[in-house]
Amino acid sequence: MLAYVVRRVFVGVVMLLVMSLVTFILFFASPVDPARYAAGKNPSPQLLEQVRKSLGYPTKGQGALKDYVVNPAKVWGDFLKGVAVGRDYPNDPELKATHPEQVVHCSAPCFGFSSFNNETVNKEIADGLPVTISLSLAAVIFWMIGGLGIGVIAALRKGTLLDRGIVAVSLLIYAFPVFFTGTFLLQYVAIKWHLFPVPVFTPFTQNPWDWAVGLVLPGLTLAGLVMAAYVRVTRSFVLESLSEDYVRTARAKGLKTGRVVVKHALRAALTPLVTMMGLDLAAMLVGAIITERVFNYQGLGYLSLQAAQTFDLPTLIGMVVFAGAIFILANLVVDILYSVIDPRVRVA
Repeated sequence: MLAYVVRRVFVGVVMLLVMSLVTFILFFASPVDPARYAAGKNPSPQLLEQVRKSLGYPTKGQGALKDYVVNPAKVWGDFLKGVAVGRDYPNDPELKATHPEQVVHCSAPCFGFSSFNNETVNKEIADGLPVTISLSLAAVIFWMIGGLGIGVIAALRKGTLLDRGIVAVSLLIYAFPVFFTGTFLLQYVAIKWHLFPVPVFTPFTQNPWDWAVGLVLPGLTLAGLVMAAYVRVTRSFVLESLSEDYVRTARAKGLKTGRVVVKHALRAALTPLVTMMGLDLAAMLVGAIITERVFNYQGLGYLSLQAAQTFDLPTLIGMVVFAGAIFILANLVVDILYSVIDPRVRVA
């Protein structure tokens, strides 16, 4: 098991390096000059040079767009160095010696510095991560309880009116896009009908009750699509497990239905579900863009959308690398959990 984990970690690191290099090449292949967005309207050539230097990009000439030549590999190397040991923005020894208060130090792992928000990408991620984690946690609770629980009920009532109704409702919910569900819950359930308070994010440390209440509608929005899919997938996997010989043997021994379902059928069905759960959770942590936008929750998704609109290149690259690390880590955890959930799966 240890050798397998070491190999997977090594492969994950290599994948992350390749992904970050490709990201740099794609972003710098764009004809858009990030410094022109950061410097405001009608910047002077000197200001462009200064902004490019503060961003940590190589400069050339007087800052005209035609003279703006960047070697992606060089900038990528500087980025990796910052991840490993940290960086100063701007990286100007003379300025650091004369005016150290104007130099921002970004500790390792440093993902860059955003001149648009005048703070490090690490600080942006740290500010947005609690919001996204809270939203993802609420969504996981809803989809675990709803998706797995309702899916098992549908499997145990196969062919009945209840089973057909669950499948039909699941298909209906699955057909609705996230922005429609979120807008409906916000405009009608919260604002028009006053069935639930208008969602406002409150930090858990400030007020746990308000934190939980503020996550109900956004959590349902984010979990709705996934929960509908898990109902159908869980139903299918549990039905398949219930037809196995070891389940029939357990029933023949006189075990109660609940124990047979939980200990034997559902445990076997969890093996493929864990793969979906790990990847879906990773996707929620970095991809809840629409939900955060609808409810104005300023998490990682909101941050990514704002960075894309303003062409905040350091933030975009930092978010891509951070998202890649989350997905790679999720895959590693899922593979390790296989042997724990299903003893038939052994990793050499």
